[in-house]
Amino acid sequence: MSDENASKETISTKKNCAGKKNAMLAYGVIQISATVLSAISLAAIALGFCAVKQESKVFNGCVEEVIAEGKTNAQAVRFCNGGN
Repeated sequence: MSDENASKETISTKKNCAGKKNAMLAYGVIQISATVLSAISLAAIALGFCAVKQESKVFNGCVEEVIAEGKTNAQAVRFCNGGN
């Protein structure tokens, strides 16, 4: 009977370890997914800043061009923002 009890305990232990193993695997997958999602988000933010930088260069060029035509800074900014 002791052999039978020992084998039942072994099976029980294996089942408990399998549950913990699956939980740890799920945790690892979730952790990696979160890291990948974070990296993608940071890349998207960086690309957004590049677009803002380019738009800023174009706006500054527009302002300088309008000022060169003889208008004031305020008039140039208003013009480049879509005003008259």
